[in-house]
Amino acid sequence: MKSNRIVSLFGLTAATSMVLAACASPTPTPAPAKPAEPAKPAAPAAPAGKRGSGGAFRILYWQAPTILNPHLANGTKDYDASRLIYEPLAAIAPDGNPSPVLAAEIPTVANGGIAADLKSLTWKLKKGVKWHDGSDFTADDVVFTWEYCSNKDTGCSNAGRFQGVTKVTAVDANTVKVEYDAPQAYMYRTFTGSNGMILSKKHMGSCIGANASKDAECQKKNTTAPVGTGPYKLKEFKSGDQATYEVNTSYHVADQPFFKEVLFKGGGDATSAARAVFQTGDTDYAWNLQVEAAVLQQLQQGGKGDLKASTGGNVERIMFQPFDIDPSRGEDRGEAGKPHPFFGDANIRKAFSIVIDRKTMAETLYGPAGDPTCEIITWQPYIAPDQLHGGRNKCATPDFDTANKILDDAGWKKGADGIRAKDGKKMKVSFSTSVNPLRQKEQALMKDAWTKLGVEVDLKAIDAAVFFSTDAGSPDTIGKFWYDIQMYTNGSGVPDAGDYICEWETEDISNKANGWRKPNNIRYSNKDFDAICKELKSTTDPAKNKELVLKANDLILYKDYAVSPLIARKSVSGIAKGVNGVNMSPWDSEMWNIATWTK
Repeated sequence: MKSNRIVSLFGLTAATSMVLAACASPTPTPAPAKPAEPAKPAAPAAPAGKRGSGGAFRILYWQAPTILNPHLANGTKDYDASRLIYEPLAAIAPDGNPSPVLAAEIPTVANGGIAADLKSLTWKLKKGVKWHDGSDFTADDVVFTWEYCSNKDTGCSNAGRFQGVTKVTAVDANTVKVEYDAPQAYMYRTFTGSNGMILSKKHMGSCIGANASKDAECQKKNTTAPVGTGPYKLKEFKSGDQATYEVNTSYHVADQPFFKEVLFKGGGDATSAARAVFQTGDTDYAWNLQVEAAVLQQLQQGGKGDLKASTGGNVERIMFQPFDIDPSRGEDRGEAGKPHPFFGDANIRKAFSIVIDRKTMAETLYGPAGDPTCEIITWQPYIAPDQLHGGRNKCATPDFDTANKILDDAGWKKGADGIRAKDGKKMKVSFSTSVNPLRQKEQALMKDAWTKLGVEVDLKAIDAAVFFSTDAGSPDTIGKFWYDIQMYTNGSGVPDAGDYICEWETEDISNKANGWRKPNNIRYSNKDFDAICKELKSTTDPAKNKELVLKANDLILYKDYAVSPLIARKSVSGIAKGVNGVNMSPWDSEMWNIATWTK
């Protein structure tokens, strides 16, 4: 989900170019007087040295990968573990610009790759690329990836990236044309970044539709037998534990990758991961060091690694379950039809949100790794820095008086035991998140606030490998959301915020029919919101884009209170001293350029 900023639109209209150029800069960039010149693609990295000469590289993710098909993934750890194997047509580099991977060049208006009406673009593919099984990478594979993800029965977790696409055509073996139903403000959402990795038609052709996750042979291809074009081949995979990769000796970039083997270990917790890179030196790369600020500072004194951070659009948030989750409903629990006993009321959700002390949470737990926020969109030109901490909505200071009045007026009165009740039913909530010491402290802070309101709170800490999985047999995944409240971080994968905010459209509801993989796991459905998103997808005017994004944002956050942002998080990872080439992108996988890393 990844999940998640600036881009220039490489020769589009001046207005369209400006909306993405402004996203990267601390202050909005003025519109140029004439159409922008095409931006130059990111320069290829210098050769890393003799391919496979670097020995083993050790990566530690305290959330263990469980699947290696990026289009069936439901967590960053699965996207990142897949990125060593699979590749998109273009990566989204740290500056927000698309950088060619399987594409020979980035399509622009100037080079004829983007149509003047902004309704189609044509990708020229890199020649001579081989899949891991030795077959040729061609335009047919790109077309197949679109067919795979646009088939509703597949349950593709990245289906939103293909919305508005009417046709993908193989013009010839090395050329693909993508056509849209309306002009696009952002032309590079499809086949780019973590959500745009290409699948092999030869290898995955029988795994489309219902077979994608149910057929036994396809399940192997999703886990222990993937075939990609990436710098590494899978050697062994133990779901929920470790993926072991070996160098792809036929990789399409000369002298890359540097390491002969990569060990992608999962499990443990963020604190032990930080210790492994900073103190013991047991790992070369420790991801997502979501560690209490004081503890992280102490661990860094070990001197064996350096802390790297990337500022983007990731936000730690809680979500409220608007539907009944009584176990008697079976697999229909949490699905539309029967409202939640109290979270079906937006005012009740508001009461829970406005008593959270985000400032204390950020200062005591996150320190330099996060800021308090009441916004789900946190980057310019949408939100100015002085608005990030509550300048637009005044939610930074807890408001118990208003919250108590809301609950009292709704008929939820405190009993002799201090717990609110109505019609004989007590106000009790289950609150789930992944196992992580920092997150458990976040839970404790919110439990304390809600207890003061007169709410009984039952905290649940779920192993990350389960919480962020698509395991149909587990009741504890984020896609099912069979709890009253759940918490995790997600962010935009592209600088344009339209796709990100519109992941809460009705058509993206996560349910049993799609294997609980769609991004709208709160089952939010609002016809006004859907109408905003429909208009948003067809506008190419930057001012209108901003207006509509904020309109959708305010509807879901401050009218319906379906989501409550907490912390604007930075991506923070630990890198062993001597490791070179790591260049974290807020728009893409941290593994996006692993082929260039050396030690």
